[in-house]
Amino acid sequence: MASISIALSKGRIFEETAPLLLRVGLRPKEDPGSSRRLVIGTQRRDTRLIVVRASDTPTYVQHGGADLGIAGADVIIEHGGEGLYQPVDLGIARCRMMVAVRKGFDYEGAVRRGARLRVATKFVNVTREHFGAKGVHVDIIKLYGSMELAPLTGLADAIVDLVDTGRTLRENGLAPVEVIMPVSARLIVNQASLKTKRARLRPLIDAFARAAAR
Repeated sequence: MASISIALSKGRIFEETAPLLLRVGLRPKEDPGSSRRLVIGTQRRDTRLIVVRASDTPTYVQHGGADLGIAGADVIIEHGGEGLYQPVDLGIARCRMMVAVRKGFDYEGAVRRGARLRVATKFVNVTREHFGAKGVHVDIIKLYGSMELAPLTGLADAIVDLVDTGRTLRENGLAPVEVIMPVSARLIVNQASLKTKRARLRPLIDAFARAAAR
């Protein structure tokens, strides 16, 4: 019997998923946060965890490298969501995707004037769609870290990034000016797996839905 694989990333996603795993009856044999293993068994012989990079989770699920996965809505939307079933909003890892600028920058005025903005982000597709819908012309600069540096060094006029408490923005002289969307982690399912392993996956999906609702 083929194993059921669940793709997870280390960090906040796993930390907030861990209690849900216990509620659905899955206990990892090792701590994914400290173990060097990338495939970790659970006390259920037919279910294992696959530790992947957060941005790779939808890809593993889409192409059948994992049957299930847990990923932030930001990652799923940026990926495109093709071939993925998203049955449960787990309500964890909550934050907001926002536009932020250097304090004193007249963002609303720039948008009204139709100014062409330079925007730094790793969420290229989401950013392009957001500003396109507003009719704002942007030059997107793709960055992977220290997004707050971009406006401070003159590299960009604005950034699009995930914001939790906003402390990092404040400490670097930036201010959020627009919410693009709220973000939380979702359970995603490979559509082919749902057909071939339905008898085993459906109860697990339902268990995640009950755990998330508690």
